[in-house]
Amino acid sequence: MKTIGITGGIGSGKSVVSTILKILNYSVYDSDSQAKQLMITSPVIKSELKTLIGEDAYVGDMLNKPLLSSYVFTSEENRERVNSIVHPQVRIHFAEWKQKQASEIVFIESAILFESGLNNDVDAVWCVCADKDVRIERVMMRNSISKQEVLARINSQMSDDEVIAKSDCIIDNSGKISLLKQIKNNLNIY
Repeated sequence: MKTIGITGGIGSGKSVVSTILKILNYSVYDSDSQAKQLMITSPVIKSELKTLIGEDAYVGDMLNKPLLSSYVFTSEENRERVNSIVHPQVRIHFAEWKQKQASEIVFIESAILFESGLNNDVDAVWCVCADKDVRIERVMMRNSISKQEVLARINSQMSDDEVIAKSDCIIDNSGKISLLKQIKNNLNIY
């Protein structure tokens, strides 16, 4: 079984590529949504986040998202502390999910594939790219946030050049080239 990572900056269109792959009957693990789910369901994550941030990290069984966000965006060290709690559990969950898949190729979508170490669990990496202005516009509309907030998120991620340099295939999602054609051409490699 081949495992392919799908990554790219915020607003690049990773989820669109994943949706197309699902339509083509490929299994895709969405690490971002799984991480959010695991932050609610994993006793290990809950315990470690409470130790790190305090008992207020959860209100009942629900994650205190505003508190977590303010903690994470206060400093790079805080973001790394939270990631060091969440990402190992995501990797374990992904490995368990992968064992249940029957297809020859499976995909994992992750905005922070390299930063989380998930790149060590894949055979190849596809980077989804889009022009910065396009990404900013997409995220502003999708998340109802300001341009400054989008830029802060973009700047907190690994640069496009760094991700592209580490990737095996590039998918241009600026709207100039057919995504389906690019995806099928990349699939032909495997």
